[in-house]
Amino acid sequence: MADIQFDPTTHPHRRLNPLTGEHVLVSPHRTKRPWLGQTEPPQQANLPEYDPKCYLCPGNTRAGGLQNDKYEQTMIFENDYAAVLPPPGPPAPPAPHPLLTTEPVQGGCDVICFHPRHDLTLARLATTDIERIIEEWSSIYKRRGAQEGIKYVQIFENKGAMMGCSNPHPHGQVWSLSAVPSLPATELENLKKYSLSTPPSDAPRGPLNRACLLCDYVNFEVTVAEAEGRVILKNGHWVALVPWWAIWPFEVMLLPYKRHVPSIVHLTPEEKVAFASILSQVTIRYDNLFSCSFAYSMGIHQRPVPPTSDNIPEDQDEENLAHLHLHFAPPLLRSASVRKFLVGFELMAEPQRDLTPEQAAQRLRVLPDVHYLNVPAAASVSGTEGADSAKS
Repeated sequence: MADIQFDPTTHPHRRLNPLTGEHVLVSPHRTKRPWLGQTEPPQQANLPEYDPKCYLCPGNTRAGGLQNDKYEQTMIFENDYAAVLPPPGPPAPPAPHPLLTTEPVQGGCDVICFHPRHDLTLARLATTDIERIIEEWSSIYKRRGAQEGIKYVQIFENKGAMMGCSNPHPHGQVWSLSAVPSLPATELENLKKYSLSTPPSDAPRGPLNRACLLCDYVNFEVTVAEAEGRVILKNGHWVALVPWWAIWPFEVMLLPYKRHVPSIVHLTPEEKVAFASILSQVTIRYDNLFSCSFAYSMGIHQRPVPPTSDNIPEDQDEENLAHLHLHFAPPLLRSASVRKFLVGFELMAEPQRDLTPEQAAQRLRVLPDVHYLNVPAAASVSGTEGADSAKS
């Protein structure tokens, strides 16, 4: 037994996620198992440019009865069916038992329509359109984060019916809360612990010249040889990679790697342009993987709310320990119709994956950077030749 050499591509093993403190079980030998389980219906690809029945198309009436503007770029409105309500709220009721506590939550929920076209997702938008979305994200993060009582602003997108998206029109959401939710709170706590217990390396550093977990992590990742690594692509400011601890088959993390960036409002104009470019490239590769509109949930993790004062220098503000990053959690596993389920052992013990992160990164890395519907032969068959005239 002592002569057996560990091979991460064949031997089961666990990997630690230092952001959450949780492990994932990697079982690469299971990739050959047959699948006779559930398959998903194909995602509708040939959507109309305008759908008169869509609640999010320009000029249409929403489910709540209000009429949309005839917007030509982006549109933001308060969710007609918000998960949290604005203050003031009632006080917490007495706990019937110390184990049964209630914490009232106030806040707001906003919807951002990415584009007036019903048929264009992020993967099929021009980068200038994505730059405009980034500006809207920044604006609403600042506006909501400055409101009294708001302690956290979560920007996210659900794409695809299998991810619970109720409308295919390209859109995302922003939820603002009077409490920091569990997952980002855990990440922030582990970022803080790391900064206080780890000597600074040659990687970029966080506030007060302290080590940053994500700066150190990505500084290592960009040095790993491509054949062994997890980096999918990078540009002058941002990198896209399949994290060492990925749970979902083609999970991706997107983050700036040249310097420590606490939030979206700390990005320079050049970093925003690079952000839009890499968002475009990642989502194009997703769609190209199985030649479908690739489903995912995406969320931005950053400083809970933006700075409220310019009196504290950026490098001296301890709240800037957060490092801006995006999580993409896509469910598709083997094809456009076979998805991963978090069930059984994964619900009762810990997450598990078959495909290694390195194998997933390689499959995404080699994909073309032109959307499959923009390839002339594919476009002529699908009848969408004009759908992407602004994007190469």
